[in-house]
Amino acid sequence: MKRINKLIVLLTVAIAMISITTSCKKDSVSNKAVPAIKYVRVTNPESSDSLLVGASQGKLIAIIGENLQDAVAIWFNDQKASLTPTYVTNTSILVSVPSPIPIEISNKLKIYFSSGDSLLYNFKVQISEPLVSNMVSEFVNEGDVATIRGDFFYKPLTVKFAGGPIGELVSVEDKIIKVRVPTGAQAGSITVTTNFGETVSDFWFKDNRNIFISSDPYEGWWNASYVVSNPGPNDPPKINGNYIRVSKQLGEWSWNEIAGGPASAMPIQSKNIPDAAILKPSDYNLKFEANTLKPYNNSIIRINVGLNSQDNDAYQWKPPFDTKGQWQTVVIPFEEVVASYKVKPSINPDGYWTRILIQGPGVLDADISFDNFRVVPKVIKK
Repeated sequence: MKRINKLIVLLTVAIAMISITTSCKKDSVSNKAVPAIKYVRVTNPESSDSLLVGASQGKLIAIIGENLQDAVAIWFNDQKASLTPTYVTNTSILVSVPSPIPIEISNKLKIYFSSGDSLLYNFKVQISEPLVSNMVSEFVNEGDVATIRGDFFYKPLTVKFAGGPIGELVSVEDKIIKVRVPTGAQAGSITVTTNFGETVSDFWFKDNRNIFISSDPYEGWWNASYVVSNPGPNDPPKINGNYIRVSKQLGEWSWNEIAGGPASAMPIQSKNIPDAAILKPSDYNLKFEANTLKPYNNSIIRINVGLNSQDNDAYQWKPPFDTKGQWQTVVIPFEEVVASYKVKPSINPDGYWTRILIQGPGVLDADISFDNFRVVPKVIKK
């Protein structure tokens, strides 16, 4: 009888031990640390309540959660981020969004842990649309190569000209596009398109707006002899009809009127300056194309535009400047031009006084060409 009781006690103890062991295993499983992301925010402590659903390339972000200490790798789309162990804690990970452009876009970040687990979270890498700043020359002949400056020029990429034709890409870098001008390219904005957006330029290709000196036709008081109508082999090529070329030695402080005159001598072009530019010069740029076969390295080129009478000291475009035989667009904020005038311009429906004068210190061995003097808006109103 005692033996039976002893067996019963041993059996009871064994069952109890099994029960306790099973319970412990269940508790162990249920208490396993599971990684979780609560939110993503900026890293600036003063803006810690600024939560993010996406960030741009290279941006440092803070991933906030729990049980994150065993993270060994983070991917954004198909690009692996650089993970610094000292920036990984139980509750946060500081990491920079990768700069390389993803090929496969999932709009998610994925964290891998040493245990083999992983964690997926919705997060968009905000890749910039193209930034189109300017062209080396806004006038380029069909079949020649135009250079566009800007940023975020990510392949695949297209450049569409006004009128619809697409240019042939010669080379594409992050900040420079070289594109062959297609047949049928018209005056107007260009459009650069990538997988991440489309941008229409504020400047115009072949900008024919508000031209007040073009030599097509020649107007003015001075020096029609400077106008080139039929370029020879040693002349710069035409980019928009006739152009002005000054090729001679200019003495120190000598007076050399190149183009322009009063409104009465320029009945067509003198009225091309828009009233809005006179009223708010800060919205406009003065632009023209220049080509130097010899460096502009002495004297001063003085520009009058939008005045009712001459101002001999007005806007001074000073050297140095050298295009090495290529046409290049010069851009001068129109408010800087107006700020140089003794008498501020006012609207004149009869037209304006215009002059290009070369006069200043130093002897200038000049060989410089000009075309398409114009006053145009800085931005396109959307």
